[in-house]
Amino acid sequence: MTNTQSTDVILIGAGIMSSTLGALLKELAPNWKMTVFEKLSNAGEESSNEWNNAGTGHAALCELNYTSEKPDGTMDISKAININEQFQVSMQFWSYLVSQNRIQNPQEFIKSLPHMSMVQGQANIDFLKKRFKALSDNPLFKGMEFTEDPEKLMEWIPLMMNGRLQEDHIAATKIDTGTDVNFGSLTHKMFDHLESLGVDMHYQHTVTDLKRTNDGLWEVKVRNLESGTTAVHKAKFVFIGGGGGSLHLLQKSGIPEGRHIGGFPVSGIFMACNNPEVVNQHHAKVYGKAKVGAPPMSVPHLDTRFINNQKMLLFGPFAGFSPKFLKHGSVLDLFTSVKADNLVTMLAAGAKNMSLTKYLIQQVMLSKEQRMKDLREFIPNAKTEDWDLVIAGQRVQVIKDTEAGGKGTLQFGTEVISAEDGSIAALLGASPGASTAVHVMLDVIKRCFPTHIKEWEGKIKEMVPSYGQLLMNNQELLDHVHASTAEVLELNDPTKTRGSHLLKQA
Repeated sequence: MTNTQSTDVILIGAGIMSSTLGALLKELAPNWKMTVFEKLSNAGEESSNEWNNAGTGHAALCELNYTSEKPDGTMDISKAININEQFQVSMQFWSYLVSQNRIQNPQEFIKSLPHMSMVQGQANIDFLKKRFKALSDNPLFKGMEFTEDPEKLMEWIPLMMNGRLQEDHIAATKIDTGTDVNFGSLTHKMFDHLESLGVDMHYQHTVTDLKRTNDGLWEVKVRNLESGTTAVHKAKFVFIGGGGGSLHLLQKSGIPEGRHIGGFPVSGIFMACNNPEVVNQHHAKVYGKAKVGAPPMSVPHLDTRFINNQKMLLFGPFAGFSPKFLKHGSVLDLFTSVKADNLVTMLAAGAKNMSLTKYLIQQVMLSKEQRMKDLREFIPNAKTEDWDLVIAGQRVQVIKDTEAGGKGTLQFGTEVISAEDGSIAALLGASPGASTAVHVMLDVIKRCFPTHIKEWEGKIKEMVPSYGQLLMNNQELLDHVHASTAEVLELNDPTKTRGSHLLKQA
């Protein structure tokens, strides 16, 4: 006979999203009882783990796929603005947690690091210059610089310029207020804080089923992986934040909003430098442009990373394929996610995305030396023996039917699926993901607790001063947010950087 326990909130998955939602709710409703279930032995071991993601504080400072050229030749920066605004929300909440002593030592999870875009060839340089000028007119991107000057580029990225042919025509933008974020460390800090407040943390516990009961509560069946015993927990609200595992649980919930949704897993591979002399010659996150026909998540980048306070250098990502939805998942994950209600959607996606399938097959077949060839577009003198392959995390791209794309449209962003009554919500999708976690979780709170929002608004604005506003439309608030978050999180202050400008041309 299984025992039944009751709680107010159940969080499934101990990653950055659950920790963020838990930390927000504990500020807004400190008396609510909260329980967390994680099937691994620790928090932040899947997508949030520092080895399983790029560690980029995504603010659209360097990611070229967040801007696009319109048919009339002008630059569309709307997505870049949205992502930057959302990252500012995360920064404000992290700053609040540190200033209120909820978490300590911000340098252990976030560090200032220049963000750069680098392109080669005249057509790409024209694109980058146009992008730079469009962003420069927006106060969110204050401090960005552009240059084609080889001497200035040698100053910025010596490792990437050494050994480069004289006729190579390249250009770059640089902004010093970018960040490297260790989402694994941040996740641990927030869960440590929640545990200190009495939140029940259950590791090595996997949710096997969930269903709505007649009294309007959610009944969640959980198996203890150590003892093999099963328990039933009831809650008023359930959040499914299990990364790639969220889709299966959403399907088990049976809510109509979860129908006709599928997922396609893509694994990531990075190359990590094992030579400290090479690592010390580079200090930036440098994003390039995806090759023609390649999907958005394949944008190549050379990243300085700080993992366990050790400086590292990673290049990638290279795509791989596994039918697993989680790095620690099952090879049956993809097949068992196909149901009667999403079969047509999945088949339509397969027919539409033959180019993606071909790309993934090509990526899987790459040898190390072929990957080195891609790396040498960034570091001409790269030596094979200085680099090792590292398997990163699994990302499940959402497949759904949309008005714009029709049946089986592959989505490359983050999706929140919630029941009409707000009693359950699930997070699906990938990038920019963790960087926008606070914005996404505030959206979950607004959707799922509409009757509380009015009473909570004052507290939300205390935690996130820009809540309900666009920073780009309020220079005074923008400067305040930039200065205060930089001070508390010990980062470069954008209000003290020089204005955007075009540097000397080659």
